[in-house]
Amino acid sequence: MSHDDPWYDALASGWGEGVGSGIGAPAAVRTPAARVAVVPAARGPEGAVPAADVYLQVQRSAAFQEVRSRYRRFVVPAVVVFCAWYVAYVVTATTAPDLMARPVAGAVNVGLLAGLGQFLTTFLLTWAYARHARLRRDRAALELRWDTQELARGLGGGS
Repeated sequence: MSHDDPWYDALASGWGEGVGSGIGAPAAVRTPAARVAVVPAARGPEGAVPAADVYLQVQRSAAFQEVRSRYRRFVVPAVVVFCAWYVAYVVTATTAPDLMARPVAGAVNVGLLAGLGQFLTTFLLTWAYARHARLRRDRAALELRWDTQELARGLGGGS
């Protein structure tokens, strides 16, 4: 069985990469919608593009910005809503104990249901985040990952 992951041998720290390591000039970064050109970086003395420049190029690309934008469009409202719900629960529990103690069914009261609702919304938010990532970001992020590795290894064109 072959292993085709371009990150398999990549150094996490980035050490051992850079000028003189055979890093080629960038070609383009693919997105599901279109190919977005990446601005060429300054070349080192031996004509190689330093690894840091490759990552900066990708970070500045429209494809990367789109992935980050999709991430923010989901996460920021989700965090605001969840934190507001949590703060409302805590404030209500401390300022209106009579409301929270109101029985709903048997020994189950409003406070218990609201507390269990915190767990439920945590699980729902986790599910929604994973679904959003799978449907809206994972493919574009994976393509950026592959293209970044190609650029860092010099396979993206120019070497």
